[in-house]
Amino acid sequence: MRLFGRKEAEEEPGGPAEAIAGFWTWWQEARPRLDSLVAAGEAEGLEEWLAPAVAAIDPGLVWEVAPGKNAAHALVVTAAGDAELRSLAHRWALAAPPSDLLWEFHPSRQANPQAMDLTLDVGGFEFALDKLSLGLRVPRNQPRVDVAAYHPIFAELDEDTRMEAALLALDWLLGEDDVARWVGEITAVTFQPIDAVPAVHLPAVVADVASGHAEEEWLLLEGQTAGGAPLVATARHPLRPVDFPLFDQHIAITLPYAHRDENGLPVGDSLAALRDFEERLAARLVKLRGDAVLAAHMSAEGHRIIHVYADPTGDAAIHAKELIVGWEEGEPRVDVSADPAWIAVSPFLS
Repeated sequence: MRLFGRKEAEEEPGGPAEAIAGFWTWWQEARPRLDSLVAAGEAEGLEEWLAPAVAAIDPGLVWEVAPGKNAAHALVVTAAGDAELRSLAHRWALAAPPSDLLWEFHPSRQANPQAMDLTLDVGGFEFALDKLSLGLRVPRNQPRVDVAAYHPIFAELDEDTRMEAALLALDWLLGEDDVARWVGEITAVTFQPIDAVPAVHLPAVVADVASGHAEEEWLLLEGQTAGGAPLVATARHPLRPVDFPLFDQHIAITLPYAHRDENGLPVGDSLAALRDFEERLAARLVKLRGDAVLAAHMSAEGHRIIHVYADPTGDAAIHAKELIVGWEEGEPRVDVSADPAWIAVSPFLS
C-alpha cells in the first residue's frame, strides 16, 4: 500500500463542480497510463500523475491508492478529517465512473479486513498494527469511544508523527467515517495504558457502542445566551456532519413569538404555533427525499431559531422561505449560508 499526502497547487478556475468534472475527464484520458503504472507498482509515477490532478480540485485533499473491496485497486480522495472539504470529496466520488474490475472510488479511507497484517515505515521504524494496543474509555451516555493508542515505536517518534500513525491505524481498523462517528478523544501515548487491549478489538467495542444509539433521539437542553438570558434547545442526538456529508448549506429560520413567560421562553398560543410550524417544516423535509435535515432549534428572548442543513443543490431553502410567509407573530427571517463544518450548531455536535 502506498500513501500520499497533501500537495500544494494552484486551483483551476471555476467552481468545485467544474474542477471535479475536469478531473474525471482527465481520468478517462489518463486511464491507460495509470493502469500500467499501478500494474508495475510504480508509486512515484502514480504520484507524478495523480497528485496534480487531485490538487487541482483542492490542494487540501489527500489521496491514496489502496486495495479495493470489489476491484483490484481503490482510489481514495479524502478530506482527511477536514470538515470544510468533506462534501467536496463526496461530490468527487458521486461523479466517478462506475467501478470495474481494476478501479473503485471512495471519498474516505475504508476499513481494511487485513489491517492487523499491515506494516509500514514510520519515521524509519516498523509500524506493525499487530503490535498496536489501545486504552479504550466509553464516557457514560455518550456515543463515542475515547482512545489512547500505544505502540512500542511511539517512544522514538515525535508527537505529530505518533498522532499521524495512530490516526492512520484507526482509519484502517474502522474506516475513516466510523472514526469520525464513534471515536472521540484520541491520544498517542508513549506508555502502555494499564487496561490496554489489542487493537483488533476496537471494531467490536465500537459496534457495541453504536448499537446503543441506533434509534433517532432528540435531547432537551437548557442554558444561557451570551447575555445571560435563559435558553432552551432541542437537538438531534447523535448529531454528526459525517452522517450528512453533502449537507454543507446552513438554513437558519428565525421566528419571533408573541407569547412568552418571564424568562422570554414561548408559552400558550406561541408554543402551539411553533410546534405546528416545525411539523409542517418536517413534512416538507420528508418530501425533499433526504436533501435536508433538521438539526436543532433554540428558543430565547422571544425568538426561536431553527437550524436546518441541506444539500445546496436542492430546494430546502426555497421551502423554508415559502413556509415563513404564513407566520403571524412578528417578522420571520431565513438566512442561508455555507457552513460545511456545521459551526452554527457546534455546541450540539456529538
